[in-house]
Amino acid sequence: MDLKKLKEQFRSIYINRTEEAPVFFSPGRVNLIGEHTDYNDGFVLPCALNYGTYLLALPNGEGKLRLRTLNFDYHQESDTANFERNMESEWVNYPLGVADQFRQKGISLPGLDMLFWGDIPNGAGLSSSASIEMVTAVALNHFSQAEISTLELVKLSQRAEHEFAGMNCGIMDQFAVGFGEKDKALFLNCGNLKYDTVPLVLEGYDLIIVNSNKRRGLTDSKYNERRRECEEALRILHPVTGVKSLSELGPDSLELVEKSIASDVIKRRAIHVITENARVMEAVGLLYKGDIEGVGRLMYQSHDSLRDNYEVTGIELDTLARGARETEGVVGARMTGAGFGGCTVNIVKKDATADFITSLGKIYQEATGLEATFYMPSTEGGARRIS
Repeated sequence: MDLKKLKEQFRSIYINRTEEAPVFFSPGRVNLIGEHTDYNDGFVLPCALNYGTYLLALPNGEGKLRLRTLNFDYHQESDTANFERNMESEWVNYPLGVADQFRQKGISLPGLDMLFWGDIPNGAGLSSSASIEMVTAVALNHFSQAEISTLELVKLSQRAEHEFAGMNCGIMDQFAVGFGEKDKALFLNCGNLKYDTVPLVLEGYDLIIVNSNKRRGLTDSKYNERRRECEEALRILHPVTGVKSLSELGPDSLELVEKSIASDVIKRRAIHVITENARVMEAVGLLYKGDIEGVGRLMYQSHDSLRDNYEVTGIELDTLARGARETEGVVGARMTGAGFGGCTVNIVKKDATADFITSLGKIYQEATGLEATFYMPSTEGGARRIS
């Protein structure tokens, strides 16, 4: 988006505003590997993207938050003293939830005229919700002069999604959006929030995200069911192992898991979390060595486990992953995000990218009747003011 045009849009909507509105940006994210491990206090390896959410805002002196977006027709005005969940329009609940977190912390918010615009594919699993939350948090932090740390903005954005939007998400999305760095992936321990930046050098390769265009609504999906299944696995294993999260168990515990859990479903959920954590740690070592093809092999393994052990893929994502694996020049492919639709992430040799897009697009459309959308993102820094 041209920032000059975005500022013109702001002035055309808020016609009485002649001041220059500051611009805030928050990236989306893609998780390279480490899926459904975050809410199990495990390891993840996301990176922030140049696709994201822009927010322009100015104080209005009226004690009102006016929420508008160029992406949807719906808009809303709320009193800063009282924020109520909107039952009809989902998108406003993300900024309202963040504003409510500021209110709960006793921070007085000024009334603001706010205009959002984002280029993250909606419902694709690239964390558009966390991007909206974090760009709102950074802007409210700026205008309230609250001087809240990035880590606390990450935490309150997660609480906003839990309490206001009704999605019991892990911390990875907000963390990656808040702390992302250009040309880096984040190796995050979701249990203690310690992280390292890992070089993401893709010389000779393209990172390609493929949107299945199968929309997924997380609160309507089986995401929360998977959380409960992991909690059940932990309930069974805790008396035997003493662990407080599944992620404390390594691959050497798989035999114990097999013996201790009678339910095949619960057993497979635990096996996925344990083996996925091991794949993340191995991928970090490979990235430091520059072994991109080794990372790709782990991505294939991750998708297989998400399909067979965690059962969160579906025909659309499986078709994309299988088609990629059978296409010349692809070194890695897997679903990314919560699943049940959304996107795959792929690593493709640069000289094979054009053929990959043509070939996979045809395979996918013939198999599903849907048209896939291809994105070639770059890595980006975290949520911040940009103008």
